[in-house]
This record gives sequence, C-alpha cells and structure tokens, in this order.
Amino acid sequence: MAAELVEAMNMVKSFRVSDLQTLLASMGRSKSGLKQDLVGRALRLVQTEYSPELLKNVRQLYESRFPKTSGWLAARRPDGVPVGYSSLSSSPTATSQGADYLNGISKPVPTPAAEVKLVPLPFYQTLETLLLPTELISQNNEKLQDSQCIFELTPNQADQIRNASELRPGMRSIQVVLRICYTDSIGVQEDQYPPNIAVKVNQSYCHVPGYYPSNKPGVEPRRPCRPVNITPWLHLSTATNRVTVTWGNFGKRYSVAVYLVRVFTAADLFSQLKLCSEESAERCRERIQEKLRFDPESEIATTGLRVSLICPLVKMRLGVPCRVLTCAHLQCFDAVFFLQMNEKKPTWTCPVCDKPAPFELLTIDGLLSDILKETSEDIEEIEYLTDGSWRPIRDEKERDRERERSNTPEYPVVDICIPEANGHSPAHSSTSLTGKSGSGSVGMAGGPVAGGAVVDLTLDSSSEEEEEGGGAGGDSEDTEDSADSPAPKRGRYNYDKDLVTAY
Repeated sequence: MAAELVEAMNMVKSFRVSDLQTLLASMGRSKSGLKQDLVGRALRLVQTEYSPELLKNVRQLYESRFPKTSGWLAARRPDGVPVGYSSLSSSPTATSQGADYLNGISKPVPTPAAEVKLVPLPFYQTLETLLLPTELISQNNEKLQDSQCIFELTPNQADQIRNASELRPGMRSIQVVLRICYTDSIGVQEDQYPPNIAVKVNQSYCHVPGYYPSNKPGVEPRRPCRPVNITPWLHLSTATNRVTVTWGNFGKRYSVAVYLVRVFTAADLFSQLKLCSEESAERCRERIQEKLRFDPESEIATTGLRVSLICPLVKMRLGVPCRVLTCAHLQCFDAVFFLQMNEKKPTWTCPVCDKPAPFELLTIDGLLSDILKETSEDIEEIEYLTDGSWRPIRDEKERDRERERSNTPEYPVVDICIPEANGHSPAHSSTSLTGKSGSGSVGMAGGPVAGGAVVDLTLDSSSEEEEEGGGAGGDSEDTEDSADSPAPKRGRYNYDKDLVTAY
C-alpha cells in the first residue's frame, strides 16, 4: 500500500493545472489558486484520504496525459522487489514549487530512470537487482536534499550474504552495494557521486569513499566513485531496509540503484586474465612484422622497435607483461601491479599512453614473457627487428666498461716485501713472477715501466736473504755499491719510495 501511495503522489506531481482541478473537483475540494497551491492541496488529499477510488482517478488522469508511458512505474518493478521512491517534504507547497515549476513555467517530465544503464565493473559481478535505477528528486529549493528508497531481501539472498566467505576482516565476498550515477538514458553511465553525499542505512550512516589527495600542485583532490558497500547495516531477513541518500542539489540529476554482487580481488582477475587472454608468441611476432613492414610511400624506414623491460608503473623489471589490444605501442606494463592499483583506485587507464584500458581488452604478451625468461636481470631493454626476432640492448655504461676492459694491457705482478737490513727493498732484486732481473721488473732502470706493482707483505726478511744468496752473481755489485752509499729514504710503510712505482 505504501508503494501505491508514493506512486500516486509521483503521478500527481506531474499533472497540469487542468488535471489538478479535475482531480480536486471530483473529490469535492476547491480548484482555485495557483499551480503550487493546487499541487499541495492534491498531495495532502492523497496523503490524508487515500482510497481505491482516489487512486483510480489519479491513474486515469495520468494515463490520459501519458498514454504511451502509463504504468511505467509498475512495469519496471521485478517480481517480489519493491521500488524505492524519493522521500517527501513536510511542506507540500514547497515540494510542488521546487519540483514542478520554475519561474512560472512547468518543468518537463523527466525520463524514467529505468532506462539508465550502469557500466559493468570488473571487480563486481551482479547477481541480482534489488532496486532498479531510481532518480533522486529534489523536494524543495534547498541545496541539501534527502531522498529515501526501500527494498527487501528474500530468505535466499539473506542466506547468501550470511554464508559468504570473507575476503578480509569485515569484507564478505557477497555484498549489497549502492551505486549512484547521472540520470542519462544515452549509453552506459559510470558511477558518479553527487556533491555533499551521505548515505544512511536503517538509521546508521555508512562509509562513503573519501577524496584522494593530488600530487600535482593546483589540482583539486578527486573522489573515487565506486559502489558503496551497505551490507553491514542491513537487516539480513525479510524486514524492509531503508536507505536515505543526502545529496547536494546543484542542477544535475542523479539516479540510485541497489545490487546484490559478488566481489572479486586482484588475484581473481589475474587468474581470469591468464586463463582467457594471453596472446601467443607467434601472433606477437606477426604484429611486430606488420609494424616494421617497409612502406615505399614513407620517407623514414623503421628497422627496429625498442621495448623496455622495466614496468612504467613501479620502475621494476616486468613480471607478467601486459598491454591493451587497442593501443598502438608494443610497450607493456606489469599485469599484477596494474590490477592491484585499480583495485585500490579504479582508473583503468593505460600507464604508457593514458588511453582507456578496460579489463576486457587486456592481454598478456606471450613473446615478451618468453624474452623475460631468456634474458638476465641486467638487461633492461630489447629491440625488435623486422623479421620478428629480437636482440638485447645493453646499457651505455656497461658498454663503456667492456670497452675499457678490452683496451687495458696485462701487467706483471711484482712482490714487494719487507726491506732488508742493508736498506734495500727486495723489489730491487729479482723477485718478480716473470723471473727477470730487477731492471726488468722495477721502473727505476731508466726504461719505461712494463706494468703495475702488487705489494706482497707476507714474506719475511729471512726468506728474501735465501733468495738473494741463491740468485745470479750480477747482483753482488749492487750490494757492494750500496754499502758505501747513504741509506735511501723510507716511506711510511718502511719501504723505499725511490724504488717502487705503482700503477
């Protein structure tokens, strides 16, 4: 009965002056006055003296004016699911003035909200529709409006929610969500919150996603418009659930709908992506060859395409390369990170070219997946060639290091030990690993130095004396001369500075 009462009042608000006068005269009421007075009088009549006869008169007048759309409110109501309606203002006069005419001109009747279609969401699978899209109607000229809708759960639906598994504490896999969008029958509508939105379910306010701060200066924070989970505040029984939406009336029209949905996680969507949307390596090669095919009309011939192995989202090496089928580029992004980011902040935008990237158009690049397995971690870029093959692109610094390494000569190793008692270093004698005399291994003989020196402090003086004793006789002259000469200067580490040259 309550649904029929609200239906009759919505019909009355769409009446013209002649219709209102006819209705009031049939019920013995005064039919004089302005339109807002007639509407207020008719609404009070429906509220206070509701009867089957009055309802019949209202429907006849409504159908006489709208013969093609008669009964649309009842026609769009599924079996067993009542339709929600806007709440009524306590002042009928203000209601009629704000809702039905502006500046003395009657407002056009809005398009039925049943024609509004909401865009499907990848993380939500709609199981049942509890409330079809219903327009939020302003009741007066106030900026803040309150609109109410009602619905009931069947025992089967309540059991589904009650027995659903938990994705995380406080979040079930089966939920009842509230979705709000613009009232527009052209195309599918994305979720869009009105200003100053607040949602109250059974006299308790529920959480509505807040604003995300912007990293760019001068850019206002953006609110992610996603379905509002109202499950924790519902009566999980056949009792009536009342949802009150507080919204800012700034000239735009909004519709609200309620759905029973199954919630997916990023891991669930990733499993679906791997199972249903992976492009083979052969198909990827054909795509590369098409892009690099020679065009005689083009002045520039492309011989290769470079692709980075670093994800543009997280600046890390790709794990599962993914791209959008409608994008022209071959650069991929990581599928796991992309789904996780859209689970928290749904944008569904390609991170490479900023074009729309809906989940239905994502695909895994089979060729790049194989390349990632074959290349080492230090390879960060590859180049596709005209025949569909590829080659790794090494970093410029790595190439410079290899070039320096290839041009560096091999130096002999010289052991420099603890100096002997006479003040000379064993490096002056024949102690190099090359087996040559001291003049060949130490750069003090007047010629160019053949190589660098490696200091070996592990040998003691006694072992060096034994080596000198068993060495060639040519060293004896140096020993006699050095006996009369002054002791050479010693460095900090107790070896001769004049006798050692290191590179």
